[in-house]
Amino acid sequence: MERVLVTGGAGFIGSHLCDRLICEGYDVICMDNYFTGNKNNVRHLLGNDRFELIRHDVTTSFYAEVDKVFNLACPASPVYYQYNPIKTLKTSIYGALNMLGLAKRVNAKILHASTSEVYGDPTVHPQVESYWGNVNPIGIRSCYDEGKRAAETLCMDYRRRHNLRVKIIRIFNTYGPRMDRNDGRVVSNFIVQALTGKDITIYGDGTQTRSFQYIDDLVEGMIRMMNTEDDFTGPVNLGNPGEFSMLELANKVIRLTGSKSQIIFEPLPLDDPKQRKPDISLAFEKLDGWEPAIKLEEGLKKTIAYFDEALKKGE
Repeated sequence: MERVLVTGGAGFIGSHLCDRLICEGYDVICMDNYFTGNKNNVRHLLGNDRFELIRHDVTTSFYAEVDKVFNLACPASPVYYQYNPIKTLKTSIYGALNMLGLAKRVNAKILHASTSEVYGDPTVHPQVESYWGNVNPIGIRSCYDEGKRAAETLCMDYRRRHNLRVKIIRIFNTYGPRMDRNDGRVVSNFIVQALTGKDITIYGDGTQTRSFQYIDDLVEGMIRMMNTEDDFTGPVNLGNPGEFSMLELANKVIRLTGSKSQIIFEPLPLDDPKQRKPDISLAFEKLDGWEPAIKLEEGLKKTIAYFDEALKKGE
């Protein structure tokens, strides 16, 4: 039985990954400092003999005998990563260094969760892995964008220098149950505003686009990426190539919730990308035909049901 470490394991994505790994028979060590993670996300796993929860900050050294590492630890929404930008940058860089060092010491395979933000405000559309990006290195989003880019550099240097078995994924916008209602992401913002009867806030004119991937599709891609042959490192885009404007998303949420919310517009934040859409050809080729299976409307219905129940409970 293999032992797996998931950093950021009590977060939105990490908790779903822990669920999947437990179901597949792994021993799982879930590490989180609860800055953006929440113990409630993994509370249902606490009585499982194959699950262990540890409060620890990935920026400090950690020692454990594990076979695989999923490095997810880092605030991933502008509200949180701009709250303490220096800490965000430390988490990306020191966290990657610590986990790569751990993997090197125990000869573990490591998957590093990077982001579509490495492409910045892209001039290539859709975004392919060979595109180097258009990132502002001194902007308000740079702590996250450049931190993730530096972490990818570390991964590749550990691969070349130490022949470490490294996997890099670039995660595009992902949504689903257990999202934090206050993290400022567009799907959770729109759903909570609609369910509570508040106006739905769109930043900019609403024509900017995003691609929305349901959490189950992402976890499937992560598992497949970890299980690829050792000579394949990536990076690989994991996202849904369906492209929707903010106006389209807002109108879908209003219709699915039956809300009377109106749409209002606010100024677009600095360095906010105008377009975001993954090219997933490489993922389809290397990950046994992986592609998202859950359409946006289906995923939104599940996410709306989650937030509706959570709001009624006062969570």
